[in-house]
Amino acid sequence: MRRGGEASRLIGVVGDPDAALAELTSRERQVLDLLAEGLSNGQIAQRLYISTKTASVHVSAILRKLGVASRTEAAVLATRQVA
Repeated sequence: MRRGGEASRLIGVVGDPDAALAELTSRERQVLDLLAEGLSNGQIAQRLYISTKTASVHVSAILRKLGVASRTEAAVLATRQVA
């Protein structure tokens, strides 16, 4: 599947991606940006000076708020908003 097709499919899942992203806290947005760079929970934790468990909780909240099932889907939405 082409990347554009995947983004279109995700939009159908979350409805309005801008609205979904607007629901994220500033810390969740920081975590999402690092997640989109491909960092693991441990690496995110180190960058933000938080525990790995806290990073994991943030990632879970992000996936729930965005209505996606994976880190990859969340990263696609995050990078789509930058473009």
